[in-house]
Amino acid sequence: MRDVSEILSEVRGKIAAACQRAGRNPDEVEVLAVTKTHGEDVVREAWEAGLTIVAENKVQEAAWKKPASITGPSWHLIGHLQSNKVRAALELFDFIHSVDSQKLVDRINFIADEIGAQPHILLEVNVSGEKSKSGMPPSAVKPLLEHIQRECPRVTVEGLMTMAPFSENPEDARPYFRQLRELRDKCEAELGIGLPRLSMGMSGDYEVAVEEGATWLRLGTVLFGERPKVKKTLLAPDSDDYAAAEDGSRYGGGLDSYSGAGPTVRILD
Repeated sequence: MRDVSEILSEVRGKIAAACQRAGRNPDEVEVLAVTKTHGEDVVREAWEAGLTIVAENKVQEAAWKKPASITGPSWHLIGHLQSNKVRAALELFDFIHSVDSQKLVDRINFIADEIGAQPHILLEVNVSGEKSKSGMPPSAVKPLLEHIQRECPRVTVEGLMTMAPFSENPEDARPYFRQLRELRDKCEAELGIGLPRLSMGMSGDYEVAVEEGATWLRLGTVLFGERPKVKKTLLAPDSDDYAAAEDGSRYGGGLDSYSGAGPTVRILD
């Protein structure tokens, strides 16, 4: 496989070109190294290539990977956050991109007050309206920002996050990224607050995201290749993931096996 530094140089060249087309400064755009299902060796490769932010989808994956990894990167949670994992998330991550309800932000504020944390978050917005995606509807963003201003003194909202529907054509993502930017601009103007971060754009559409105002790009496959295959493992009946499994099964959650690392119970053939 090609060296991550070489690939990153090409990616940054494309980011710079997209910034030039949009009249932006490339220094406004940061790449997040999405290391989902990769081991701690990939975290080291990303750091040595010059990437300072590691992004993970699951709290339970970061719980073993971060201690095993090189010291230095900032860690961001970009996947869905369950209320029962808020305490662990606040201890592991510097930023949480995926706050999508008043209930969750209230829980974050409560736990942060208990442990003396000052969490920085993004509000996840389901701009496309797809039922399969997490995130609040755009209409809920301003009321939640107002609620946080009034009731959540521990929490700092840095901006918004979204994921465009999958498409082979990156241009199909443009209206969703544009809508998030316009929503951010409207909230800033009406509430008199700053929301400098826009987390949007992944391996297949990051150039369009840059043209539409992205400041954080969540890149995995383009940097590290296809993710290792995941085999589901048997969950213990008393585990959080067993209780929270959406389909009611005993498989899945944080006990997945990949890269020969991580807390597995038993691999199922």
